[in-house]
Amino acid sequence: MDQISRIGIFLEVVKHSSFSGAARQLGMTGPALSKQVQSLEEQLGVRLLNRTTRHVSLTEEGALYNEKARKALEDLAEAEQQLHELKSCPTGTLKINAPMSFGKRYLVQPIAAFAKKYPNVAMEVDFDDRRIDVISEGYDVVVRIGTLEDSSLIARKIADFHLLLCASPEYITTHGMPTSPEELTHFPAIMYSRNGDITEWRYQYKDGKIGSTHLNKNFIANNADILLEACLQGVGLSLLPIFVAATHIKSGDLIHILPDYKTHPERAIHAIFPQNRHLSTRVRLFVDCLSETGKNLPW
Repeated sequence: MDQISRIGIFLEVVKHSSFSGAARQLGMTGPALSKQVQSLEEQLGVRLLNRTTRHVSLTEEGALYNEKARKALEDLAEAEQQLHELKSCPTGTLKINAPMSFGKRYLVQPIAAFAKKYPNVAMEVDFDDRRIDVISEGYDVVVRIGTLEDSSLIARKIADFHLLLCASPEYITTHGMPTSPEELTHFPAIMYSRNGDITEWRYQYKDGKIGSTHLNKNFIANNADILLEACLQGVGLSLLPIFVAATHIKSGDLIHILPDYKTHPERAIHAIFPQNRHLSTRVRLFVDCLSETGKNLPW
């Protein structure tokens, strides 16, 4: 019998805390099973189990080996599952969610291409800006933008993300160009309503100093595209996501105000998915697809 089989027998004995229980589960005789565990101990040169007539318990060395061996066999099982799934076409339902403005701009094409490449995966796609409970709502992958909270979910960074303080040339002509964060309290501002009643801009200067200033909100909205249009039309200055502002700054339709000050804390775009040792191939392939998309974002 090979070593991996002996390890499996040892783990079964630990699970049942007895040789007889493990023997019944594995369809072996007690003496045959005991012999295999003894062979494993001889090979390792340590005693793994304390044996009495009524009870079996782990030695200190056995407890360490049990933990590492169990994980190793689980990793092998996971690898075999993934290899099996790779040989076949991934199947099942993939339920995903992403912010509306970002999704419409940068995820429509990659998601459609993924669906075409893997026709046996049933796609359920939601674009909206509300807060998602990944577990209770049954999502497989959620794209989130911002700073991450501690959770049991797995996060994979897709791309960097910045909030840029912007205004239109018309706005600057009318109100003047701010030269410091303190001056912003005198300028009409466009704010994102899903931040609650937060009207402060927290920033970090290029020398590393962190500060904050009050913004004088006169227009609030819950969607990045509305914020962008209001900013383009000179309604106010605004903290805009880089994915809506970048092309307009490049064209000159928007001006990046106070470029030596970066919004703090730094943010990123992440793919979030439930923790699962046996991650399905469809989820893994889709997260890989998002990662490739992130490498080609224009900023």
